[in-house]
Amino acid sequence: MDTEKILAKMTVEEKAALVSGTDFMYTNPIPRLDIPSLRMSDGPHGLRVQKEKGDNGVSESEPATAFPTASCTASGWDPENTRKTGAAIADECRHYGVHVLLGPGVNLKRNPTCGRNFEYFSEDPFLASELAIGEIEGVQSQGVGVSVKHFALNNSENYRFMGNSVVSEKTAREIYLKVFERIVKKAKPASLMCAYNQINGVFCSENKWLLTDVLRGEWGFDGLVMTDWGAMRDRVASLEAGLDLEMPGDTAICRKWIIDGVNNGTLDIKYLDKAAENVLKLIDRYVKPADEKPIDFDKHHELAADIAADCAVLMKNEGALPLYKSDKVHICGEMFTHMRYQGAGSSMINPARLTTPEDAFKVRGVNSYGVDECDKILVFAGLTDDYESEGCDRADMKLPEDQLRLIDEVCATGKPVIVVLYGGSPVELPFDDRINALLNMYLPGQNGGEATARLLFGEVNPSGKLAETWPIKYYDVPSQKNFGKNINEIYSEGAEVGYRYYNNHNIPVRYPFGHGCSYTEFEQSEWTKDGGAYSVTVKNVGDRYGAEVVQLYIDGELRGFKKVRLNPGESVTVTITPEPRDDKEYSDELKIPDEPPKFPVTLESPFTDLKQTFMGRVFYNSVLSVARKEMKKAQKLPDGKEKDNAIKGAYFMEKVITSNSLRSMSMSAGAQFPYNLAEGFVLMTNRHFFKGLRKFLTPIKVPKLPKEENK
Repeated sequence: MDTEKILAKMTVEEKAALVSGTDFMYTNPIPRLDIPSLRMSDGPHGLRVQKEKGDNGVSESEPATAFPTASCTASGWDPENTRKTGAAIADECRHYGVHVLLGPGVNLKRNPTCGRNFEYFSEDPFLASELAIGEIEGVQSQGVGVSVKHFALNNSENYRFMGNSVVSEKTAREIYLKVFERIVKKAKPASLMCAYNQINGVFCSENKWLLTDVLRGEWGFDGLVMTDWGAMRDRVASLEAGLDLEMPGDTAICRKWIIDGVNNGTLDIKYLDKAAENVLKLIDRYVKPADEKPIDFDKHHELAADIAADCAVLMKNEGALPLYKSDKVHICGEMFTHMRYQGAGSSMINPARLTTPEDAFKVRGVNSYGVDECDKILVFAGLTDDYESEGCDRADMKLPEDQLRLIDEVCATGKPVIVVLYGGSPVELPFDDRINALLNMYLPGQNGGEATARLLFGEVNPSGKLAETWPIKYYDVPSQKNFGKNINEIYSEGAEVGYRYYNNHNIPVRYPFGHGCSYTEFEQSEWTKDGGAYSVTVKNVGDRYGAEVVQLYIDGELRGFKKVRLNPGESVTVTITPEPRDDKEYSDELKIPDEPPKFPVTLESPFTDLKQTFMGRVFYNSVLSVARKEMKKAQKLPDGKEKDNAIKGAYFMEKVITSNSLRSMSMSAGAQFPYNLAEGFVLMTNRHFFKGLRKFLTPIKVPKLPKEENK
């Protein structure tokens, strides 16, 4: 595709359409110039391909493989796992005609209660970036692009649509931007997705320092930058800042701002041309016909189990594991039959197959004995979708009360207790000293039941290591006091995130970053240094094949790692050459702004602020009723996967609505909730009824989209 020639032929109206999405997951085609649509799909651990035009619903999507989430694969400490996952997802992308996968998510885990942590890798930027690079290389090696998200400092959910991440440049550069920097320079991702939030008072979608000065100028990024769905605020300012593509699009106001801006001279057309050129390049590189070859779902199902088994963390074992065929086990806990294998939200997948622990135990002929005739007790527990979901942050780190009671009851029997955990984030473990083994599966994907059984029965030796610290109590977390509480999210702890904080202040933790047990034993020699290289010899001194993760820390910071797999008696020497440190000095100044007033309501106010006036409450309840109707509809479905997905979808919808702003709601809903209605809601909520009515009755006029001109 000759982008220069095509751009020269395009009208302003066509360019304005090209840099705007349509039908929720597509770019706008330009039929006159034979420019096709590019199709996207939610990821990042599997496809959520909507049938027909689709929307943000999580039901009615095509079957796909639900691979282990990032919280799980990160614990494998092996980029080969994420590379294989990426290649398999890309295989399914090609089959469904998807050109760009929306993922991976690489934001750091600043606080363990962030509702979306299951979708992210680690609290450490080096580990997170290495694993993300593996996934990106896997996807893009198969001719499918990625969109790395969410750029940047999007570390909480409660106020993600309007929140202001208040952070020093030193903290941003050393921790939160570092993961994106390494990815951009090493993996060359096709695109990045900008986050909803502000950084020091400037929204990411119009942040020139972020998108142009740093991303393109310093790091050399030459791909496309798109918005998160509804993250647009000022379309002219975003183009000038380096934002190319607005998603999901179909917002008349944004096209109007572009067209009017070029026509009246307030927008230099060079910014529009650059954005249109970047969209054309993405289309030219990735739009190809769908692969008619059927997906090998059985192969991918097996891969999902292999990866989940390699990444699960045996956090504690006092001889209770592995289980033997002669062991009489008592099985309890809801996650035995209803395993939580993926997170709730936009990344939720309609799994092509599903194997629970119950399914895997049945295949092995394992039955549950009563508490009185049994040798060991297995408890399947973890966080449910009610506790952990995109769209909201957890209030604390506790497991559900009914699960805690169950664990207390079985511990009181005096018999060995093994707890198997499912969930995307750390939880408090008040029972830890009373149980004999703890196997943490995280969110292991659709074949997590098989992976669980392989590990419990010793068919696979656990080798995962924690990619995040597990504190004793939420009170110990450095950001716990104010995290997710206000629009201004103050990063007052600076670079002391995760293990850096606990180590620097000698604060005891339940399980440290990098921890994980095995059914065999390893010995490591002392580290030696030769120039810039560090070497260590690792030997398997146990009686089972297993894997160990060599971890190199310099001045308390992870600088390199390598997973090695060894037979009994086998040894290997690992050499790691750390990358040079960035010696640039950045400001550590933190300017804390005042919280914005709750009244009068603005387009940026949290949606819950509408409840302050009568008309606002009317609007609030009418919009929320959509999610409540979906929940009632879901609850009437027969028991099964479809019902579970529908309930999760309705729950997610309610969380997203209540945490939204009118502006982002309009920008994500397109023609269903045009900008003039959002402005009218604001005016009426603020008791300007007739001004609001006037806005309602004044539709935004723009030319037809190019795809509609011949209809």
